[in-house]
Amino acid sequence: MRLELIFDAPIDTPQADEAEVLSLLIENYENEFYAIEAPDPIDAIRIRMEELNLNQSDLVQILGKSSKITDVLNRKLSLEMIRIISEKLRISASVLVEDYKLAN
Repeated sequence: MRLELIFDAPIDTPQADEAEVLSLLIENYENEFYAIEAPDPIDAIRIRMEELNLNQSDLVQILGKSSKITDVLNRKLSLEMIRIISEKLRISASVLVEDYKLAN
């Protein structure tokens, strides 16, 4: 692919400009035809826990009470939990306030 050939072109060269244009075109194409939806807030928390090798007991230290962990994993987030999780797990609050299905 052409982009692979010119990807590391020196800045301020015609090849670097071409690489930038190609990468924008590819990104736009992928966003239009192969968009990946963001996970719901609870799945985002679980994914981040996995990335950071955290388990439920680690979340107790973050949120302070084991009952809060149960609430989180049962899809019941409070504003206070969102703020803490956003700060401690570095998940954007905008992700955490998205709609999600409540547990039955």
